[in-house]
Amino acid sequence: MRDPTEKTYTREHISHWNGLADSNHFRLAKYYHKRIEEILKFIVAPNQKVLELGCGNGDLLAALKPKVGVGVDFSEAALHSAREKYPDISFVCGDAHTVALEGKFDAIILNDLLNDVWDVQALLKNIHKYCHNGTNIIINTYSKLWQPVLGLARTCGLAKPLLQQNWLTPEDIGQILHLEGYYVVKKYSEILLPVNIPIVSKFVNKFLSKLFPFKYFNLTNIQVAKIAPEAPVFSEPKVSVIVAARNEEGNIPILFSRIPQMGAGTEIVFVEGGSTDNTYKAIEAAIADNPRCNAKLFRQTGKGKGDAVRLGFNHAEGDILMILDADMTVPPEDLPKFYKALADGKGDFINGVRLVYPMEGQAMRFFNLIGNKFFSLAFSWLLGQLIKDTLCGTKVLSRENYQKIAANRSYFGDFDPFGDFDLIFGAAKQHLKIVDLPIRYRDRKYGDTNISRWKHGLILLRMVFFAARKIKFI
Repeated sequence: MRDPTEKTYTREHISHWNGLADSNHFRLAKYYHKRIEEILKFIVAPNQKVLELGCGNGDLLAALKPKVGVGVDFSEAALHSAREKYPDISFVCGDAHTVALEGKFDAIILNDLLNDVWDVQALLKNIHKYCHNGTNIIINTYSKLWQPVLGLARTCGLAKPLLQQNWLTPEDIGQILHLEGYYVVKKYSEILLPVNIPIVSKFVNKFLSKLFPFKYFNLTNIQVAKIAPEAPVFSEPKVSVIVAARNEEGNIPILFSRIPQMGAGTEIVFVEGGSTDNTYKAIEAAIADNPRCNAKLFRQTGKGKGDAVRLGFNHAEGDILMILDADMTVPPEDLPKFYKALADGKGDFINGVRLVYPMEGQAMRFFNLIGNKFFSLAFSWLLGQLIKDTLCGTKVLSRENYQKIAANRSYFGDFDPFGDFDLIFGAAKQHLKIVDLPIRYRDRKYGDTNISRWKHGLILLRMVFFAARKIKFI
C-alpha cells in the first residue's frame, strides 16, 4: 500500500518538470551537464545496454552511445523532445519507483534523481530486477554544502529551480544500497567550479577537485554500485591457468604435479617466448608425459609477459582465467583460494598480494619491497580501490570480464610491457570489484628473475603518471 501523500508529491513534481521541459537558458546547468557527460562517458563504455531513470530530454543517455538505450521519465513534455531528437532510443513515460520494463541492463544511470524522489529505497528495490551481476548502477547526487550557492544561482536564473530536495550524503546512499542488496564499487567527487571559465574550469575540475583539501568542496558525488550476489556466481565453471614461461626449463615438470584441478576441470595454457634454455622442449615433453592433463602449448610471437598472457587468454577455453608465473614464487596450491573467491562472487578481479605474510629469505629484495609499498599507496589512490600489490603474477577473473577489458583496450592503448597494468587499469575502468588475496611469496628454486629492479621501477613510475592521466584526472 502506498502513502496517499505520495500521489500529491508526484503530481507536483510532474507539473514542475513539465514546465521546465523546454528550458535551455540556464547557463550554470549547461556547463554542469556537459561536465557530468564527460565523467559518465568515462564510467560507461559505449555499445552497452543502458537504462537511465529520470532521463529528461535524453541528452546524457544519447551521449553514452548505448547499443540499446532506454530512458524513463514521468514528464511527458520532456520525453516528447527526447523522442524527436533521438529516435533510436526507447523512451518510456513512467514513475521510476514502479516502472515495468523488459530485460537487464549493463548500466543504470540515476543522475540527479535521488535528491528528488519520494522513496529512494523503493526505487532501488524496483531496479534490482533489471540488474545482472555485472551491472553498474551510477548514482549522481549534489552536495548540500552547495545549497546556498545553488539557491542564489536559481534566484538569478542561472540554474533550474527545484522543489524541496532530499538531503542525502554519500554515506546515506551507501547504507540504503546495502539495505537493498547492493555494494559500492567506487566513489567519485567532482566539479569544484560549475561555471565555464576557459582554461581555469578545466584545470580546477580535472585536477584540483581530486586533491586535498579541495575535494571536500566539490559540488557532486558519484557512486558506482553493483548487486551483491545471493548465490555463487558460477556453477562448476571450467578453469584455464595461463603460464607464461621464459627460461623456466627446470620448473616445468613440477608445475604439472602441483597445479590442482578446480571446478569442472582445469586446462593449462603454456606460452613460451624468448627462452635461451630448452623451456619449449621441456613443456612438450611434460605434456607427452602427462596425457591425462589438459594442456596446450603456444610459442609467443611478440615480446613481454603482457603479450604472452594475452595470447594465452585468447586460446583459453575456461570460464575462469588465471595467471600463474612459471617460477612458482606463488605456490600453485594457492590457486583454489582465488577460484573460490571469484566463483562465490566475492569480487570480479582477484589480485594476489605478496606484502602481507612474511616472505622467504630472498623472495623480494629490500628496495623492491619499499618500492612495492610506495606503488601500492599510489595506485590505490589513483584507481579508487584498494590494491596493495600491482605486480604479483597471479591474477584471476572471468572470461566475460576479460572480454570487456579487451574490447575497451583502445582507451589505454599498448602501454604495458608487464601485462599486470593492462588488466588492473582495465578492471578499474570497467568498475570491476578488485579484491586483494594474500599469498605467501616463495624463493625461486630454478633460474634467475626476469625483473630488473631499477629499469622496471622507472616503468612503474611511468605507470603512475599514466594512471593519473587516464583514470584519475579525467
